[in-house]
Amino acid sequence: MAVVGIDLGTTYSAIATLDERGQPTTLPNRDGDLLTPSAVLFAEDDSVVVGQAGLDVALEQPDRVAMLIKRRMGQTSYGRTVAGRDYRPETLSALILKKLVQDAEHRLGPIKQAVITTPAYFDDSRRKAIKDAGRIAGLDVLDILDEPVAAALAYSFHTSHGASGMTLDRLLPTEQRTVLVYDLGGGTFDVTLVRLSPRRFETLAIEGDVRLGGKDWDDRIVDHVAGLFQKQFHEDPRDDPQSLAVLQSAAERAKRNLSKLTQTKITCTHHGHILTTHLTRAEFESLTRDLLTRTRLTTQQTLRQAGLAWDKVDKLLLVGGSTHMPMTAQMLEELSGKKPDNSMAVSEVVARGAALHAGIVVARSGTGNNSLGADAREALADIVEINVNSHSLGIEIKRKEERVNDILIPKNTQLPAAASRVYRTVNENQQRVRVKVLQGEAHQVDACISIGECWIEGLPANLPKHSPIQVRAGCGSNGLIEVMALDMTSGKMARAEWHRSSGLSDEEIGRETAFVRGLKVQ
Repeated sequence: MAVVGIDLGTTYSAIATLDERGQPTTLPNRDGDLLTPSAVLFAEDDSVVVGQAGLDVALEQPDRVAMLIKRRMGQTSYGRTVAGRDYRPETLSALILKKLVQDAEHRLGPIKQAVITTPAYFDDSRRKAIKDAGRIAGLDVLDILDEPVAAALAYSFHTSHGASGMTLDRLLPTEQRTVLVYDLGGGTFDVTLVRLSPRRFETLAIEGDVRLGGKDWDDRIVDHVAGLFQKQFHEDPRDDPQSLAVLQSAAERAKRNLSKLTQTKITCTHHGHILTTHLTRAEFESLTRDLLTRTRLTTQQTLRQAGLAWDKVDKLLLVGGSTHMPMTAQMLEELSGKKPDNSMAVSEVVARGAALHAGIVVARSGTGNNSLGADAREALADIVEINVNSHSLGIEIKRKEERVNDILIPKNTQLPAAASRVYRTVNENQQRVRVKVLQGEAHQVDACISIGECWIEGLPANLPKHSPIQVRAGCGSNGLIEVMALDMTSGKMARAEWHRSSGLSDEEIGRETAFVRGLKVQ
């Protein structure tokens, strides 16, 4: 039974597998396209259509289509109703995953296991939401893998093997190489530094912005054209959902055109009025200069955190459809003095890397993909992968009158990682203790992300103030978090009582799974 790697993207998604020689291959959907738009249409006959048809219908019936779902991962709701119903982002994402798997099964046969990618800068709640979406889609999620790491993995195998297949003496580069992955997708942005060496793949540092992507460049065009429209007709096309949907589609096309042309035209129609305007590449770059600057600062911050200068970086790898914009490569070359590498298909490379990671996982376990040849299995099983955490992990504590974030595991620590620390009760005869887990670098609790909490209940009677409580927090290789706490006086432990601040319970996942299973997805 085949295993696959899935790039669940904000705007486009892809699925890949490994052939017998261990080479990753992107699988086309039923329409023959290697990329599937991440748009979910709830049709009037109660079926669900995922892909290009959803984008097309969104121009006329935007209320029936969900898009940019990934930006809502970790939230309790998609944010608006779709076809009159409120959906969880996990459920909508599961429909995209189901579509990708269904189409791939026509070529591979039954698929039950998958590695799904996530933006490197996603926190625990968003990562769990990605994994839950896979479970709702009926998949055994082997692992959650950072997108830039997947891209670098695919790049390293591509440059090491060409088309010859895998052998033990041709794994990864023959000498150590440091690669910076600049990953600008449709809705998120990551920068990751990785070190490649024979049979070893090591992540050094991660930075990112989960609210920055190609959609933000589109929105600048939308606002620019809408401003011109208002000036001429004294009406705002953004006030009407259908007019806005058409303008957003036109803005995305204009952005794509300006990646190849120095000038393009945009037409905006609203309430019987029509405006056609020209937009030059120089104007577009001026409108979005601050967005590009944000990616530049993040890139510089990543190098600082890794303690590296540009002369220690051997390669800059461009990933994500938004890196087609010439401004990204120009900025990076100016910043680093090195020409970025876009030799691989920037929109497919993440899925291919996920397929490679899936191959590594099953090769080590000795189960799963029976289509892999013996040489490929042996080669993949021999690879060492080392990841780091994208956010610091801490515990909320009371220091004098202030509640602060006491960091246990700093960001960019090699994973898996665990740390423990002894804290003290704050009151005499305290009956229970709450252990609240945070992600973030800030000292102030309110500036961090609350991941969840656990309780130690029924502490011994007459427990003195300042009695010791040991807290142990761990972060898995996929960034997911576990926590436990021990009352050192009684020996009472709290582990099963770990409750996340957001996310679905097993019961809720079961309910959403049954709902998705009952839908006809096409």
